[in-house]
Amino acid sequence: MVPAEKIFFSGLMDKYRLLLSRYFKPYLRQAAWSGALLLASVILRLLNPQILRNFIDAAVGHAAGSVLLTQAGWYLAIAIVIQVLAVPETWLATNIGLQATNRLRADLARHCLNLDMSFHKQHTPGEMIERVDGDVGTLGNFFSRFVVEIVSSLALMVGILVLMFTIDWRVGLVFCLFCALTLLLMYRLKDAAVPHYRKARQATAELFGFLEERLSGTEDVRANGAVPYVLRRFYQQSRPVLRNWASAAAVGVLSFGSTWVLFAIGSALSLALGAYLFQRGLVTIGTVFLIFRYADLLNQPLDSLIRQFQDLQQAGASTIRVLDLLALRSALPDTGQRELPAGAALAVHCEEVSFAYEEKVSEADHVLSGINFHLPPGTILGLLGRTGSGKTTLTRLLVRFYDPRQGVLRLGEAPLPELPLALLRQRIGLVTQDIQLFDASLRDNLTLFDPAIPDERILAALAELSLLDWCRSLPEGLNTKLEPGGSRLSAGEAQLLAFVRVFLRDPGLIILDEASSRLDPATESRLDQAVERLLQGRTAIIIAHRLRTVQRADRILILENGRQVEYGERQALANDTGSLFARLLRTGLEEALA
Repeated sequence: MVPAEKIFFSGLMDKYRLLLSRYFKPYLRQAAWSGALLLASVILRLLNPQILRNFIDAAVGHAAGSVLLTQAGWYLAIAIVIQVLAVPETWLATNIGLQATNRLRADLARHCLNLDMSFHKQHTPGEMIERVDGDVGTLGNFFSRFVVEIVSSLALMVGILVLMFTIDWRVGLVFCLFCALTLLLMYRLKDAAVPHYRKARQATAELFGFLEERLSGTEDVRANGAVPYVLRRFYQQSRPVLRNWASAAAVGVLSFGSTWVLFAIGSALSLALGAYLFQRGLVTIGTVFLIFRYADLLNQPLDSLIRQFQDLQQAGASTIRVLDLLALRSALPDTGQRELPAGAALAVHCEEVSFAYEEKVSEADHVLSGINFHLPPGTILGLLGRTGSGKTTLTRLLVRFYDPRQGVLRLGEAPLPELPLALLRQRIGLVTQDIQLFDASLRDNLTLFDPAIPDERILAALAELSLLDWCRSLPEGLNTKLEPGGSRLSAGEAQLLAFVRVFLRDPGLIILDEASSRLDPATESRLDQAVERLLQGRTAIIIAHRLRTVQRADRILILENGRQVEYGERQALANDTGSLFARLLRTGLEEALA
């Protein structure tokens, strides 16, 4: 995995702006409605203390009961309207947050699926789940409420300060200075906890990766008595999560704890100013209450800003991790524009191909070195070699999971990098001995979630493999839901379903990587006739250990320690008593290649 492009930012605020412009901007209209509802609520919250002042002054002045009841009625009505306005505003904000984060999750999932295999070898699925879901989930409040809350809080603060100036210029000036000091302190502390939250999220991702690996291997863990070891490792992985989250929370609380002291000072200040003005006869007792009430109300926007900045610290850590992931570029650039002939067998050319999984290794440590062969369209290649000889690696290069370090691979007449990846993998059918079945219907497992494939084609492919009766015996036919990993299917049934996938794609090159190694003789013979039909008119590469499988090959390629030791026509090699292939036949492929 190579970060081919590096996105440079002048600061964390640039990262926030990038995310907002990309994922919040499409919902500006909804955000405007949410903001309008919040502003209406702000105006009403500014009005209610005025009603309370009038009520207190009227009560002190012994006003009629009807006047007091009217004031109380208005106060109650406004309080109800404020709560009513909160319902659609909350719905809009939640909807914005969910839509924005879902779009971001989709982009991250698509981006991860398009990264090359070296990236996925370095990161466990559990870690990637935390990156795609956990980090993005932290950004929900950032998308849904941050901008609107900041605007509405500032509007409420400005409204309060303006009204305080109308009461007395000294009150307005004192609280302007108080707000300026509080905002300055919050701004200086806004990023203090970001590095700690970033470490905490990474520790959580590593814990998720550990859990995913151990839970997926639960049979081996229990069968070998490794449960205590796994639990001990779980505790060890949990400790950094505890330390980092505790550290992040502590820094976050300490960062903004000083503002709570300022709130207390603000309340005391309002009482002192009210008492001073009242003793001088400049204000009524109702106005003293109004000053205290506005000072107390002023804490709400300041507290809201503090909470938003605290959330912003967590969002900042997630933002960095999300954008760092999006900045990664695959080592396999998908820039090809060439086409392949449709519906035809494809030629394969392998010219001096060498490969190593690690970047910096000597030529002697290459997994493949100097491989050369040519397959005309419609040719079947038998690929032989012991475990670790490089057979599977060669097929991975053909599907372009990796690019060779040296040499060229061609499909048709086109070098693989000149073909679009989607087209390349559409024209190659790969069947391995490890079949991935999903928690989905039989139809979705066979079509890999492609709704464009009609049921008629699926049923025809099942009939070719003698699986139609089996399909009809299922409770809901093609709609029957398979369990994750196909736990209720035999190895043979899972393998046959993988062949159905290939039938449906109608590729020009077929690669069978030990595809029949898990089948019993009866199931394998059931497969033979269908495989024969599948291979007709197509190029194929078959990795096999069984003599029966090799007999259908036109050519033989034998690898040993990543090097090509023999290549030629199968019949010619079999007739040459001095060839390695002839010796393997005499010895027995199963024994010689074990």
